[in-house]
Amino acid sequence: MKVHERIDGRLRAFIEAQPMFFVATAPSGADGHVNVSPKGMGGTFIVLGEHRVAYLDYHGSGAETIAHLDENGRITLMFCAFQGPPNIVRLHGHARAVPVTSPEFADLQPLFPAPPDTHAVRSVIDVTVTRVSDSCGYAVPLMSYEGDRDLLIRAHERRTEADLADYRRTKNATSIDGRPVFTES
Repeated sequence: MKVHERIDGRLRAFIEAQPMFFVATAPSGADGHVNVSPKGMGGTFIVLGEHRVAYLDYHGSGAETIAHLDENGRITLMFCAFQGPPNIVRLHGHARAVPVTSPEFADLQPLFPAPPDTHAVRSVIDVTVTRVSDSCGYAVPLMSYEGDRDLLIRAHERRTEADLADYRRTKNATSIDGRPVFTES
């Protein structure tokens, strides 16, 4: 494993080329569940600087990441090479969720040059990267990328803004450990 001072050059190109990454968060202390979520869809992840990245967080079946970030901010993003030379890049840091209801969301959302759709976005996850490392990835399988799924976008395209707010209030109100997620009215 090699630790890097920043995201630049080869690392940035590798990260930006991956169609999928994983997000890991955990609550503080010994109680609660560690969460690992796969993320993808072209146009939903950006490198904002040598120590800052962000991704669009879409409405989904859970909201563990947001609950954990609200509690302690700890996050790890992992990118694996499923094609080409083996490699794994991990970005460790602290993040915050900027909900769609926040005035700051309007400043962050346009930074994503080509998202598939922004109607179903519930927040931007803004990450300050404190550690960058890569490792061999020799055991990561080779797999072919066929394209992005459009099911998430289609599942929410008929929902109004009020429907999505209700979704956050009812389906994303608490984490699986009972931690609060969204406090909007």
